[in-house]
Amino acid sequence: MTVEDPFASAQRVADAVLWEGYVLYPYRASAAKNQVRWQFGVLTPRLYSEADGFERWAMRTECLLEFGLEASVEVRIRSLQVQTRTVEEAVGDSFKPVAELEVDGRLWASWDEALEHVLDTGAFDLTRPTQREVPFHYDAWRDVEPLGTAGRVVRERWPVKGVVRLESEHSPGPYPLTKLRVTVENITDWCDTSVPRDEVMRRSMVAVHTLVRADDATFVSLLEPPEFARPAVDDCHNEGTFPVLIGDRNRPRVVLSSPIILYDFPEVAAESPGDMCDATEIDEILALRILTLTDDEKRLARSTDPRAAAIVDRIEGFSPETFESLHGEMRPIGGAAEAPLPWWEPAVDAAVNPWEDSILIGGTQVAKGTKVRLRPGVAAGRRTDAQDLFLIGREATVAGVFFDVDGDQHVAVTLDDDPAADLHQAHGRFLYFHPDEVEPLP
Repeated sequence: MTVEDPFASAQRVADAVLWEGYVLYPYRASAAKNQVRWQFGVLTPRLYSEADGFERWAMRTECLLEFGLEASVEVRIRSLQVQTRTVEEAVGDSFKPVAELEVDGRLWASWDEALEHVLDTGAFDLTRPTQREVPFHYDAWRDVEPLGTAGRVVRERWPVKGVVRLESEHSPGPYPLTKLRVTVENITDWCDTSVPRDEVMRRSMVAVHTLVRADDATFVSLLEPPEFARPAVDDCHNEGTFPVLIGDRNRPRVVLSSPIILYDFPEVAAESPGDMCDATEIDEILALRILTLTDDEKRLARSTDPRAAAIVDRIEGFSPETFESLHGEMRPIGGAAEAPLPWWEPAVDAAVNPWEDSILIGGTQVAKGTKVRLRPGVAAGRRTDAQDLFLIGREATVAGVFFDVDGDQHVAVTLDDDPAADLHQAHGRFLYFHPDEVEPLP
C-alpha cells in the first residue's frame, strides 16, 4: 500500500522555494546574473559565521497550534548541498581547470551544481512541553568522469554537519495554544574567512526551509491571527524564515516556513507549465525572452545545467495554445469568493427593503418612483455641503428609502435633469437627503 506524503499539498510551492535563483535567465554559467548565487536560506558553519559577522548559521521557526488530546507534528527540513563541477582540460600528463571544453561536438562547462537533501524528524508530541535534538550529516563525495583524451569532469562535495532542535511549550491565554519552535543549525567544524564566498557555500546549507504537518491540531495564522491569539502571536520570534499556512484553508494543518516572504496559502499558478527557477517571474515574459536567445546562447545554456537545458527545451516546444494560457488572468488572492450582500438587502433581512419601503412626508407617502423637489439645508440648524447650493429647487425621483444603523431614515434620489441618471441608477450611486430636505410633488 502506498503511503501518502503528508506534505504533498505543499510540494509544488516548496520546490519553487528550494530552486529559487538556482540558475537565472539567460541560463548560462557565464551570465552576470549567475555569478553570485545561493541567495536564499543560506546557513554557513557556525564558526565561520561568528568570525565573519555577516552570514547566518541558524534559522528559527516559531508557530502556534490549537491542539487536541493526541496532538503531534511531523517536521521536514529540506535544503541543497553545493556540488562543484570542474571541467579540466588534458595538458600533457596533467589537467588544467577551464571554463568550457568542447568534446566530440558537446560543450562541457564548469558550474556549481546542487544535491537535494530531505530530513524527516519523525512524530513530535505536543501534549506536553517537550524537547528533542535530531543531528544530521551530509557526506563528502568525489567523482571523476573522463572525457576521452581531451580532459575530464571532476564533481566534488564537502561534508556538512548540522542539528535540528524541536521544542514545544504551552502558550498562556483564554484558549489552549501550543508554541512550536524548530531551529536548524549548521555546526560544521570549519572556519576560513580568507576564501571567496563560493568556497564557503561548499560547507553551507542552501535554500533551507521547514515544513510542519499537524495531527489532531490546527495552525494559527501569524499574518491574520484571531483576536484571542494575538498576544501569543506577538510572542513568536522567527529568524531567517517566514512561516505561512499552506494547503487546506478550512483546516490548516501544514506550515511552510520559507526564507522567502510569502502570504498564507501561496500557490504556483496553475497555468505555469514548469519550474523556471524563478517563481516570482512572469512565465510569459521569461518564455518570450528565452525564444530570443541565439542558437549558440541556447547551446551554452544547455551545457550549463540539466535544469537550464530542460527549461530551454520545454519552452522551445510551447504551442500557441500554451502561450495563450500564459497571457494572464485576473483572480483575487486567496481564490474567488462571493462578496457578502449589504445588510439592507431583503435576502439578508426581509424586514428591511429600501426598494419597497416608504416614508410619510408632509402627508404624502414617499417611496421608490415618487417625484420630489430638493430642499437641502431647509431644516433649521442643519449645516449643508457647499454643493447643495446647486441642488436647491431641483426635481428628482426617489430610488429608495434607507435606514442607517441608528434607525434614521434617508431618501435616495437621482436628479431628473441629470443626463447620467440611468448610469448612476445602474451602479447604485444616489444622492441622500433627510426626509425634511425633500418636498413631494403632486
